[in-house]
Amino acid sequence: MISFAILIVLLLVLWVNSCRESQRKDAYKSYISKVSDLATQSQGLGKRLNTLLTTRGTKEAQVEQELTGMAQLQEQQAARARQIDPPGRLRSQHQHVIEAFDLRVSGLNGMAAAFSSTASSKNSGQAGLDLAGQMKRLVASDVVWDDLFKEPTKKELEHQQITGVDVPDSVFIRNPDIATSTSMKAVWERIHGASTGGGTSSCSPRGTQIVSVTALPTHKDLSTSTTNTITTTSDLAFAVTVKDSGCAQEVRLPVRLSVQQAPTPLKGRLTIPLINTGEQQTVVFKNLGTYNFAKTTLTVDVEPVPGESNVNNNTAHYPVEFVLPTK
Repeated sequence: MISFAILIVLLLVLWVNSCRESQRKDAYKSYISKVSDLATQSQGLGKRLNTLLTTRGTKEAQVEQELTGMAQLQEQQAARARQIDPPGRLRSQHQHVIEAFDLRVSGLNGMAAAFSSTASSKNSGQAGLDLAGQMKRLVASDVVWDDLFKEPTKKELEHQQITGVDVPDSVFIRNPDIATSTSMKAVWERIHGASTGGGTSSCSPRGTQIVSVTALPTHKDLSTSTTNTITTTSDLAFAVTVKDSGCAQEVRLPVRLSVQQAPTPLKGRLTIPLINTGEQQTVVFKNLGTYNFAKTTLTVDVEPVPGESNVNNNTAHYPVEFVLPTK
């Protein structure tokens, strides 16, 4: 009887410990789930901001209203983050979630105020500096999230042997290059021009051009004058470099690539969100489909921008021949 009683006690102890361990892991998983919801919502606001800043014809009053509304939504998310009670070993990391959200609230409100204060200004350089200062807060929020929340949280979960949990991303500014005073000056000029009846841009000439096409992963630069032999592999891709050769910042610039073949041509379409005058940007076309092993033509084109007069360099044709890999 005594040994049986001891066995019962041991089983009870093991059961209690197992329950505690399960509750401990559930607490971590529940916390990450709550933060993930907020991270996704905040990242969605970042996408809205990118759309706002890269839409032709948007007026200052619209921009200010949108920015204020986004700031209010982000402030609500920050308030919800403050209500979350994280597991003890993640308390310091959670403070950086709140810090990242607060930086986003500050940056959005600051941008709204900068647009409002420069509405009647003609000093685009100063407006660009003011806006870039606020954009840098948004870029900083991404650094805080990644370096002070995401990575330390991943390490702590590994240390606690918590598996099956993905610590979320929350990227607010996909392209940090937009946060420069040069980029924001051009953004302000475009939006300011729309508000004062100047359209998207009053400068001339405007234009874009195809710079080069490179086959990946071999990094073979394609020629427009001789046949380009291209080995078809599962990771074959094409990097298309485009230049803003005009006088104005351009936004939402469509780039297309096609390969002529029967019965159905291979086609792809990508968009450059924003490109500054004189700048080059590269888009990569992947997973276009199955290539026919034959000689054909690969064509790339960048859509002309409003007011572009020289469109001869917007399209390029490359003679190509797709072949099997050599053994």
